[in-house]
Amino acid sequence: MNKLPRLFTFAAPKRFYALAGWCVPWLYATAAVLAVWSLYVGFFVAPTDATQGDAYRIIFIHVPAAWMSMVLYLAMAGWAAFGWAANARLASMMARAIAPTGAAFTFLALWTGAFWGKPTWGAWWVWDARLTSELILLFLYLGFMALVEAIDDVRRADHAGALLAIIGAVNVPIIYFSVRWWNTLHQGATISMTAAPKMASTMLTSMLLMTFAFWAYAFAVVFVRARAIVLEREAGTDWVQALALKKQG
Repeated sequence: MNKLPRLFTFAAPKRFYALAGWCVPWLYATAAVLAVWSLYVGFFVAPTDATQGDAYRIIFIHVPAAWMSMVLYLAMAGWAAFGWAANARLASMMARAIAPTGAAFTFLALWTGAFWGKPTWGAWWVWDARLTSELILLFLYLGFMALVEAIDDVRRADHAGALLAIIGAVNVPIIYFSVRWWNTLHQGATISMTAAPKMASTMLTSMLLMTFAFWAYAFAVVFVRARAIVLEREAGTDWVQALALKKQG
């Protein structure tokens, strides 16, 4: 019976603040090492594509960024929904902390996609189903951030943001399945859980390394932002005041 409370040990803002602070340097270091490793494999080891030439190498950044944009949105919506349903303060803080990072990855996916689309399709942008739904995802991130900042009452802001995030989650499967549901210019998935990868092993290695690098980076920046939100919301508590006095001393 005493195992369940242990699962929520770090749900307390004070304990989370300490744990996140310990994790951040390690996460940044991991992200840097994996990113450099990925870029080396992708740009110097992986072979040139027979069809697209060297232009395809942008996928080693583009594809992991696109994955992160979708996964982080679901994480944001999940934390926001849990914070709303369970009245969990830290969950709502995590949702707010995730939003800017998710928006950044979405922008990166769109930006690198434009650089990939120019030599492949002959245009920086087309109103392709996947590109359009990915752009909508960026607007959903921006809308969530604008909404929670526009409402002065913190709890009301969290609830409103959760509602928007939950509704917007419908867009994620649309992004993922768009190439199957509609006739689009965007190519289908090259990596599947049910089939062998449609790329060379070195290409897959670079892509996965960058994915793990992005994960480590995302955790790091989200933890940094969440710690700042915790300090802001818990400013009147004894432990935050004691922490401030310790830093001043």
